[in-house]
Amino acid sequence: MTQTGATSGTNTVTDDRAGGDGFVRVCSVNDLPKVGAVQAEIAGRRIAIVRDSAGDIHAIDDTCSHANVSLSEGDVEDGEIECWLHGSRFDLVTGRPTGLPATVPVPVYPVKIDGDDILVAVSSKTSLENS
Repeated sequence: MTQTGATSGTNTVTDDRAGGDGFVRVCSVNDLPKVGAVQAEIAGRRIAIVRDSAGDIHAIDDTCSHANVSLSEGDVEDGEIECWLHGSRFDLVTGRPTGLPATVPVPVYPVKIDGDDILVAVSSKTSLENS
């Protein structure tokens, strides 16, 4: 895991073979900042792995739906992640935008914790765009 800032980093998953349940190991819980995000690449997708202020871990698409900007470089607060460029905010559970200018949700992905390992299933993304 390479930390590139106080709240962001990059972790590329090179083994895209998922287990029988579709989950792949992304990183360790210890690789995450106390509150913040790191970027992971899973099966060619950039995913933000986020720990919120309650200690819950989320996986959300790393690209803002308003602009082609990495969400993992933004601030995390009150169950939301903020795009650093224009200030769009996204709910970490639903992916729905909670602040303009974004109006389109971003996909969120199921997360499992196995010991200290964070596992994400990118084949099971949830998008609320049509909800």
